[in-house]
Amino acid sequence: MDGDAGGGAVAVGWDEPGWRAEALDWVTGELARQGRRVTGPVEARVRPWSLVWRVPTDTGDTWFKANNPGTLHEAGLLAALARLAPGRVLDPIAADPGRGWSLLPDGGGSLRDLLAREGDLTRWERILPEYADLQRTVAVSADELLSLGVPDHRPERLSTLFAQLLDDEEALLIGREGGLTAEAHERLRAHRPSFAGKCRRLAESGIAPTIQHDDLHDGNVFAAADGYRFFDWGDASVAHPFGSLLVTIRSVAHTFELGPGDPALGRLRDAYLEAWTDRHDRAALRETATLAVDVTKVSRALSWRRALDTPDPARVEYAAAVPGWLEELFAPDPR
Repeated sequence: MDGDAGGGAVAVGWDEPGWRAEALDWVTGELARQGRRVTGPVEARVRPWSLVWRVPTDTGDTWFKANNPGTLHEAGLLAALARLAPGRVLDPIAADPGRGWSLLPDGGGSLRDLLAREGDLTRWERILPEYADLQRTVAVSADELLSLGVPDHRPERLSTLFAQLLDDEEALLIGREGGLTAEAHERLRAHRPSFAGKCRRLAESGIAPTIQHDDLHDGNVFAAADGYRFFDWGDASVAHPFGSLLVTIRSVAHTFELGPGDPALGRLRDAYLEAWTDRHDRAALRETATLAVDVTKVSRALSWRRALDTPDPARVEYAAAVPGWLEELFAPDPR
């Protein structure tokens, strides 16, 4: 089945005693291999796409994460990124890709917490080049990531995925609350040739596909004394790298109350793109970034559909994100 196909959700069983006991045994065993001991009850946070436990130990907190079927690839991806780009992500204590389980050390405070204290927008100008370096480093291993089940959102594939998504009337909530109207659906169908053309131009940009976080905001970056680390890769795909700017720029604009065209947003974009100026003209890179940000709205819709591929009733709270991101194709972006 296509990695971005909807439906087919299976019950994860996070509330079942047997599942919980099995997961606790795994966590306890993996920590014991490191000479560590669990010292108290776990604290859970459950979303439709994942369960996260804070696990207290005799040497500090650790974090267990279990992904649902739609985001199962994250565990294997974490292990691969720790090997391919050491120091840019948390090095897992253990990972079980088959079950979508990972056990991570505590990453410290988030960038969001740090920005709330100091309000220094220029931190992003230092962080984005580090993220770009991760992407460039990992690009040579894109095929390996695809073999691990990381979704394929490369430009040459994305136009087909867009067309397939438009046929998924259940995910698009057509004619229902929070969903597409029939008119909006037809407008998106008419947009397919234009979208395919943009994808072709991206594919011909000369920028290699690589890991694309797809949800890179200040809540998904650890800011420690020894550097920044990027986490929460459940939405990630192999795609055009510049698509990461979609969420980042919007998030920064919201946090710092910056309007479209604010020079600060342009400086962030350029700080990120600087990594590719060794082989590409800056003006061309900016044009490519504009294209990538636009088509990545479809990537976001696909990521949400995967995340909500679950029978959990709580999914309805987030279901409007799938059609919502498609409607963003006709909205301007802050730059």
